[in-house]
Amino acid sequence: MKKLTSLLAATALTAAAAAPAMAEKWDMPMAYSASNFHSATGAEFAKCVTTGTGGEIEIVTHPSGSLFKGGDIKRAIQTGQAPIGERLLSGHQNENALFGFDSIPFLATSFDDSAKLWDAAKPSIEKLLAEQNLTLLYAVPWPPQGLYFKDEVNSVAEMEGIKFRSYNNATSRLAELTGMLPVTIEAAEISQAFATGVADSMVSSGSTGYDRKVWESLNYFYEVDAWLPRNYVMVNSDVWAGVSDANKNVIKGCAELAEYAGNWRAKEYTGFTLQGLRDGGMTVGPASEQMTNELKEIGVTMTNEWLEAAGDEGKAIVDAFNSSQ
Repeated sequence: MKKLTSLLAATALTAAAAAPAMAEKWDMPMAYSASNFHSATGAEFAKCVTTGTGGEIEIVTHPSGSLFKGGDIKRAIQTGQAPIGERLLSGHQNENALFGFDSIPFLATSFDDSAKLWDAAKPSIEKLLAEQNLTLLYAVPWPPQGLYFKDEVNSVAEMEGIKFRSYNNATSRLAELTGMLPVTIEAAEISQAFATGVADSMVSSGSTGYDRKVWESLNYFYEVDAWLPRNYVMVNSDVWAGVSDANKNVIKGCAELAEYAGNWRAKEYTGFTLQGLRDGGMTVGPASEQMTNELKEIGVTMTNEWLEAAGDEGKAIVDAFNSSQ
């Protein structure tokens, strides 16, 4: 990691110029806590851009949904309320099914497979974002998603009636198919939701659970490796068009480094955070064979539903991914 940090600094300093007469300040809303690895990566990216442009563009990050709540960030960037920001695009699958490509259950369940799926989907996602006045800068996956519960669960039947935190169409549908009750809760509200009984379960990474100290309310984490959703950093396309070629090159370079750093952190953070859940008192381990098989059956249903909603373009993404295996 020291080598990566040095590389970030070297890239920024190489591109640095004399301080300009006028500087732009870009506020960058982010949904997750400052301690989360996505937010840490975003803060380094912001510093890289600020230094690399010689202060011509100063990016200031606003974690924990402090500037805009998670669900409002994408719209804020589109409409120019914020020039840049980070969002979990699968949270907008209701706009277009393609945004949910990274939340197809049990399609890509490892970091290597996640990277292959991203390669297959990236052209379509970039095109879709461009149509919405957004320019993609970089994307970073979360660790594999597992299931959190307050009480021990060994089958889908035992999930019935449990209040389940949802954050996108896939999680809401998972709740419906398992008999759980979906409750939409943003990342910044997770701790309070569990503490007050608004929800008693969720599907998420070990990273989210560790950051929000969910062991204070929940007791079990099942490693089902359902999918690896991604966070995306985007810039308003009108704003991007006004950036000089030199500064665009700096931003692209910083974005490339941020994507590398974020992927590295996601992999390293996986084992660390799962151990953190154990240290907090949670039982962490694989789901029962029965529950795993039942969840995979549900995954087949959800995959077919997504393919129908996403049409030919969605099928092309899945086919390209499968051919890369």
